[in-house]
Amino acid sequence: MIILGIVLLVAGFLLGIPLLITAGVIVLVIGAVLMIAGMTGHAIGGRRHYY
Repeated sequence: MIILGIVLLVAGFLLGIPLLITAGVIVLVIGAVLMIAGMTGHAIGGRRHYY
């Protein structure tokens, strides 16, 4: 999700589409929160690990 957020941000800046920039920021923040929660050992979505 973090990579998708970065791609959306770059595409939004290059194409000049504010909606892509907003979506990129949201996806990037969600990805970071999930990564931090997963690193602390919390189960996300009922699963302890995603491989």
